[in-house]
Amino acid sequence: MRLSNNIIYQNNINKILDNQQKVSIAQEKVATQTRILAPSDDPAASAQALLFSERININEQYQKNNGYLMSRLQTEESVLQNIKASLQRANTLTIQAGNGALTAQDRATIAEEMKSIQATLYDLMNTKSEDGKFIFSGYQDNNQTYSFDSSTGRYVYNGDQGNHEMKLAVGVTVRSSDNGNDAFENVDARLNVAANTVTPGGGVTSGNVYVQEQARFDAFHKANYDALVPGNNNLQVNLTPGAPDTYTITLAGNTLASGNYTGDAIRFEGMEIGLQGTAPGFAAFSLAPPEKKNMLNTLEDLIAGLNDPSLSNQDYKEELADGITGFTNALNRVSITQAGVGGRLNVTQRIFDATSDININHKESKANLVELDMAEAVTELTKEETALQASQATFGRLAQLSLFDYIR
Repeated sequence: MRLSNNIIYQNNINKILDNQQKVSIAQEKVATQTRILAPSDDPAASAQALLFSERININEQYQKNNGYLMSRLQTEESVLQNIKASLQRANTLTIQAGNGALTAQDRATIAEEMKSIQATLYDLMNTKSEDGKFIFSGYQDNNQTYSFDSSTGRYVYNGDQGNHEMKLAVGVTVRSSDNGNDAFENVDARLNVAANTVTPGGGVTSGNVYVQEQARFDAFHKANYDALVPGNNNLQVNLTPGAPDTYTITLAGNTLASGNYTGDAIRFEGMEIGLQGTAPGFAAFSLAPPEKKNMLNTLEDLIAGLNDPSLSNQDYKEELADGITGFTNALNRVSITQAGVGGRLNVTQRIFDATSDININHKESKANLVELDMAEAVTELTKEETALQASQATFGRLAQLSLFDYIR
């Protein structure tokens, strides 16, 4: 067999190039610290590593959602805490306003502080998130949550009853907001009679009725109010002449109470009924329907009452009672909302921790598939470099040989 110089050269060059490629691959593995440079290096491990990469990327996106949600919930919790502080101050001022020694000027001073509290609450209830959305407007988060309607003199909720949600893990979503309807609008106002002035008849010329024992009246109202038939909420006090005169109290025609009438106020189920006139006669009044009132409108009414010197002492007390009940119920509603936010924050933190742990496991599993054993890799690199050096040295010696070296 005859070997030409070209074949000798080509074979040696191919060997050197092959060794250089092996050295290059070994160097790249050391530099990237991975044993799989192409899927063909280990198809099974490459496929599994790709699955782990996808899961890691998905979990990292969930963690971004989680971080955004935690920030939003923390903002809401802070806002609710400030709202509670403002309501507590308003409640304290309302109790203070019940001091009979206060002058009209003193009441006006309290009203001014109430206005400041109202302005603070208005700003807090219209809080925006970091992306410029109103956090209490529900799905209508581009609309300002509350606005003042000058035609009615009332503060109006402009959102809806929707609540945004955010996905934090596979099959796990957490509410990211609370709408103003649940947090601020769904507040029970004080239960009361429809009007403090009665409708008189017969020998009764006038009269009034006020709620003096709120808890007892609340229980009576809740047990007897008929939302379907308004006429069933009508009460009537009937005076009958005799020795002594007597009275009966009926609700929708059914007698609920009776007794001797001496001319003093009649006390019935937390109400105090004062009548002027003589028997026989009657006085009619009715139970007011339950209503909801947000804290801004509660303050609006209370401020008007504080600034109205024409109110009788009893009517002034009514305004204060409305305010105290409204603030108490609003505080309870905000506290319930705040508790919900705190619960969701705890859930969010636990999901974040769980997702982090899962990601650590995924990264470890992926590392076991693709990461390099550095000691083995350096040994392999050294071996390939030695082979390359040997092939280069061999080529150098062969390149200098000729037939004359053998026929001396």
